[in-house]
Amino acid sequence: MARKRNPARLVIALSVAAVLAIFLLYTSIAGGTPALAPSELGAQTGVVSLAGRVQPGYKGDAYSGGLRFHLRDIKGGSPRTVAVLYTGSVSDQFRAGREVSVKGRLQNGTFIAVKDSLVTKCPSKYTAKQS
Repeated sequence: MARKRNPARLVIALSVAAVLAIFLLYTSIAGGTPALAPSELGAQTGVVSLAGRVQPGYKGDAYSGGLRFHLRDIKGGSPRTVAVLYTGSVSDQFRAGREVSVKGRLQNGTFIAVKDSLVTKCPSKYTAKQS
């Protein structure tokens, strides 16, 4: 004798899967840290991701006292720069003129970066190939 299957189990399983899929989609799109340029930083109080171009004259050490540098908008539209204090690992690619992204918060006019949050963007990956 064949047992009749209950469709309620299938409906519940599909509902749970749909809720999880919607949650994952939401967190991947809207749940991240907002990315800002130095000219957009303003009076932000929470943790944000700051993206900009490293200006000449950085100094210090990322481990003893912190690496101090200034970031400017990548497009160069605004003359405003933001002072950054960073501690943690630094890529060999880090230098003046390089585009970087770092997470942290603005405190007393200085962007205090989260340890080990510095990401250096390699410009060769984003430029068109010459034919």
